[in-house]
Amino acid sequence: MGKDVALRLLSEGYVVYGAARRVEHMRDIETGGGVALAVDVTDDPSLTAAVGRIIREQGRIDVLINSAGYGQMGALEDVPMAEGRRQMEVNLVGVARLTQLCLPHMRVQKFGKIVNISSIGGKIATPLGGWYHASKFALEGYSDALRMEVRPFGIDVIVIEPAGTESEWIPIAIAQAERYSSKGAYAKLVAALRTSSAWQRKMPPASSITKLVLKALKSRHPRTRYLGGGGAGPILFMRKFLPDRTFDRIIMSTLQ
Repeated sequence: MGKDVALRLLSEGYVVYGAARRVEHMRDIETGGGVALAVDVTDDPSLTAAVGRIIREQGRIDVLINSAGYGQMGALEDVPMAEGRRQMEVNLVGVARLTQLCLPHMRVQKFGKIVNISSIGGKIATPLGGWYHASKFALEGYSDALRMEVRPFGIDVIVIEPAGTESEWIPIAIAQAERYSSKGAYAKLVAALRTSSAWQRKMPPASSITKLVLKALKSRHPRTRYLGGGGAGPILFMRKFLPDRTFDRIIMSTLQ
């Protein structure tokens, strides 16, 4: 998803620095005229070095898109606490630290757009995804507080909430659930997750989310949230109006 956004921004004439742990997967960004930076969002020196380089070379940062993240799946009873902490470090704390490093430069120029890629998983929860949902619920709250704090400085904070989107997320998440919970008390739930039709259907391409990012960046007054991906609207509509236990039953029915 992040790579698709980077390539589209390059085609639109933006100066793009793409940051990732696996720089070898970023060659097409370099081919397209961008810069690939080796960054681990859990490693403060690499974050500091990346922002420092951009400021030295460009003198400013206009847009920050926080798209790093993964899904730590597995029953909450089974997932080691170290893995839960790492989920929060990547999906929330890394976002917060990178934002913290960019904000002084955006405040000085009195302009900036910060785009946080959240998920409808920050509005609803599903079994075996507790740590992932915790990180995304937290990112939603973090973004709301940040938006109010930085608005006086001409900085917009935008949340993108994808539902199902074509990416590496699903196979990695299922593998995590199997690693921690496929042989214990929650094995039946993991087996149902693996064969669920909700995971098997074809997902919209990453470009569907890229379009939302571009829409937000080009708007003088962007919305605070953009919703996209497969089935996002109906799911959130049900979550808003149905009682908790009724919604729980609907979610569990997808795992039968």
